[in-house]
Amino acid sequence: MRLSEKLVLRLVLDTNILISALLRKNTPPYLLYQAWRVNLFELVTSTSQLEELQRVMAYPKLQRYFTPEEAQTMLAGITASTLCVTSLPIVSYSPDPDDNIILATAIAGKADYLVSGDKSDLLKLGIIEDILIITPRQDLDILQQLIPT
Repeated sequence: MRLSEKLVLRLVLDTNILISALLRKNTPPYLLYQAWRVNLFELVTSTSQLEELQRVMAYPKLQRYFTPEEAQTMLAGITASTLCVTSLPIVSYSPDPDDNIILATAIAGKADYLVSGDKSDLLKLGIIEDILIITPRQDLDILQQLIPT
């Protein structure tokens, strides 16, 4: 299999992972974002998550770490090249409503994994409706196993 071939894994990257990819290069979130850009997995998102991503990108305290062009490139790429679900189930697995939107996105998009850095809520859940909730490092390990050497 060539690296340019799309694998069948469907992932939801929590908004904190996408923002982390903008903030710090050569970290697991950044490497996951780059893996998606070369089609190593299918990225699932939702209109609600895209709105959250755009809102968080506009936080003044974060904007000093990335250029408007970098933010726009990410947002445009995600908007154009993801499976974007528009109808989300109502879920209440987490006390954080933003987390429930991400969980609903994963469920509606039939994701294999939800990747998050949220140790206080999402990662503690572990699994929801057959969707494993894992860290970026764990996901990189899974992707590495799927790429022949």
